[in-house]
Amino acid sequence: MTDSARLRETPRGLIVYLILTAIVCGGLVMVIEVLGSRVVGPFFGVSLFVWTSLITVTLVALALGYAIGGTLSDKKSDPDYLYGIILLAGALTLLIPSLRGPVLKACISLDLRLGAFASSAILFGPSLFLLGCVSPYIIKIAAREMKNIGRTVGIFYAFSTAGSFIGTVLTGFVFIAYFRVGRIFEFIGVSLILLSVIYFVFLRRKWYFLAVLCFPLLFTYVPGNVQKTMPNGTKVRMVFSADSFYGNLKVVDYSYADRATRELMIDGFVQSGIERKSGMSVYEYPYFMNFLPYGMNPSGKDCLVIGLGAGIIPMWYEQRGIRTEVVDIDPKVADIAKEFFGFKIKGDVVISDARYYLEVSEKKFDFIIVDVFNGDTTPGHLLSLEAFRLLRERTTAKGIVAFNLSSSLRDQPFMLASIIKSLKKVFTIVKLYPSGLDEAGNGNVAVLAYNDSSLSFNPDLIKDFPVHPMADDVVRRFMGREIAVPENTPAIILTDDYNPIDFFDLKIKEAIRKNIIKTTDWDVLI
Repeated sequence: MTDSARLRETPRGLIVYLILTAIVCGGLVMVIEVLGSRVVGPFFGVSLFVWTSLITVTLVALALGYAIGGTLSDKKSDPDYLYGIILLAGALTLLIPSLRGPVLKACISLDLRLGAFASSAILFGPSLFLLGCVSPYIIKIAAREMKNIGRTVGIFYAFSTAGSFIGTVLTGFVFIAYFRVGRIFEFIGVSLILLSVIYFVFLRRKWYFLAVLCFPLLFTYVPGNVQKTMPNGTKVRMVFSADSFYGNLKVVDYSYADRATRELMIDGFVQSGIERKSGMSVYEYPYFMNFLPYGMNPSGKDCLVIGLGAGIIPMWYEQRGIRTEVVDIDPKVADIAKEFFGFKIKGDVVISDARYYLEVSEKKFDFIIVDVFNGDTTPGHLLSLEAFRLLRERTTAKGIVAFNLSSSLRDQPFMLASIIKSLKKVFTIVKLYPSGLDEAGNGNVAVLAYNDSSLSFNPDLIKDFPVHPMADDVVRRFMGREIAVPENTPAIILTDDYNPIDFFDLKIKEAIRKNIIKTTDWDVLI
């Protein structure tokens, strides 16, 4: 029987199934694209470069698929070829969780931009290319039964776009929050294979294709339970791992001899670390966020902490008798802080975007601590002239705003200089302190901004506060020691309209990522 004769035999059933195919494939394209950030994010950051790479790979792969699929459909218009392509796309998608580790490991030697693009292209490009072939194939087949080509194209692109809408919404609002990334890719692969098998079995009566349903069992994703001993004797155990609407969250325990620590990681970036017995921070920056503002204004009564992390900073202020409120956008971070880090305060924990909170709140604070990161970068909408004005409105006359920032003082100080220049448009006094810089001048800096010139840091007020031995040397040597960006460093005023922090902080991001990959066990990152 010829292709056209077979189509005329069951046109209605095939057309309906082609519509379903357009919806499913259109939706799964968007699931792959959106989900890609959770695959490459722990290695290259969930930043402008990662999203640019994912969008570019998707568009290029789909464009090639449209072109080659259209050409192929003119030569081989049998629907069997279409569903063979879909079957192959499903098989390749099932391989993504298994290929993730080797591909990312091969790409980490590349810089941030090229590494993000290359890994995205290798992991997602083939599946997206094959799914790009689907649309022209569907139109070619349907146009042979539907007389009006314009209406045919319009109908199928409408259904495909509807599928894309559904896929995007489900991924952003449901899948990522409730399922592991590997499981979602497994769902995509199985859905595509099932779509193909149903066609071959029920429309082509090729019953042996039922055997294809066994294929996904060979690639069932089994999440790793990381518990191992590193070459230096350090024991590593992942005690929690999940995805929220805002990032990949992990809690990792380390133990060596009599020392036991716990870290909170968000999108592969270490946000907080404590000693499990004492609950004290093993990293330096929280001590600077605590000691510097308090050492300048010990009479302060109210504190706002933007960015919860493990809850170390807000708990310290509350222990000083200071009423403390926390704002964080991710409710799962709050749950993790309570369950794994002993976080507990009497003040409010507000789940909200910080910028929105600053807009609607009428409260004023003596201390505002800005310690929030989107991966390895403080969100730009909190580092603009408009955001600084809102922060100023939320401070008292003696109020101090303290920022924990990742930056560079030598190789790429442009953005740090721009932040300081922008702050000086709003605050009378802006001071900079090293709170964890390496020998190359990369790392954490503390920036304090306030308007009362009578305030000055008194080291005697904080000399008796305990500091963990792992952070003691840096804290004691650099607490209260002012630094400055190199003279003649160019700077701009950062605004909501123009804030290129993702681009001009590229080197510090690469330095941070390389250090994380160097010091963090590979299985933990995967």
